[in-house]
Amino acid sequence: MQKKQQYNNHKLQKRLRRLVGTAIADFNMIEAGDRVMVCLSGGKDSYALLDILRNLQAHAPLPFELVAVNLDQKQPGFPEQVLPGYLTSIDMPFRIVEQDTYSVVKRVIAEGKTTCSLCSRLRRGVLYRVAGELGATKIALGHHRDDILETLFLNMFYGGKLKAMPPKLVSDDGQHIVIRPLAYCKEKDLAAYAELAEFPIIPCNLCGSQKNMQRQAIKEMMQQWDKKFPGRLETMFRSIQNIQLSHLADTTRYDFYNLKAHGKPTSDGDIAFDEETFEPTIEEILISNTEEINDNSIISG
Repeated sequence: MQKKQQYNNHKLQKRLRRLVGTAIADFNMIEAGDRVMVCLSGGKDSYALLDILRNLQAHAPLPFELVAVNLDQKQPGFPEQVLPGYLTSIDMPFRIVEQDTYSVVKRVIAEGKTTCSLCSRLRRGVLYRVAGELGATKIALGHHRDDILETLFLNMFYGGKLKAMPPKLVSDDGQHIVIRPLAYCKEKDLAAYAELAEFPIIPCNLCGSQKNMQRQAIKEMMQQWDKKFPGRLETMFRSIQNIQLSHLADTTRYDFYNLKAHGKPTSDGDIAFDEETFEPTIEEILISNTEEINDNSIISG
């Protein structure tokens, strides 16, 4: 049993490192000579991000620097010694930035209202400033695949936009490149990795007690889908990598107004009156076969 567990742990580590490496290559996230500022919150995702980037740095064919940055927002009870102790123990260059954004959020946001938006904006501004001071060429954030899909649904359901969280973008102030190397990684894999590595997790108490947040509702919906329809989240993520503007309805992105028949076959054109069908995924086939086996077992029993 112990050998099997070790084998599974090794597979998990290799999978996450491969996925991060693939994302970095696909989006050209890190280039030779980059100084990457890794934003470390003390949560499982940012710990995993830093750990995986350190491993890749040790084996990468191109040289780049890493520096960890944590923003101490002066939340009451925040264990300020945890991150400096951990980063020192692994010989990781770091900077702790002290900025009392907690008091600002509590003063501005009414009791019971969601604090995430304001907290995020304040934190972002501080981190941009620090990136400039450190001479960082890239800012690495710990958002993963599930965060990206949650953002997609939040924008669809509440914002009326087909918009997600990009793996790479230019910052609001136009001065920095922000990257998300965990873009291809599942949250549950990162949680397992963090448990395996025994990272000293620091919970976020600023908003953790708030109920019925929109993002939490989306997260629960996706978790239910993942249990009931394995493979659905993977298919949905592939869809945002395979977009056909001609088959959506945004007149600012596609010139529907001047669209004319040209008399030539179109490989990705619509089959006008046919109902669209889709091949079942491997996961759906496996589930179907498992259910059939179980049904036969019940009948024969």
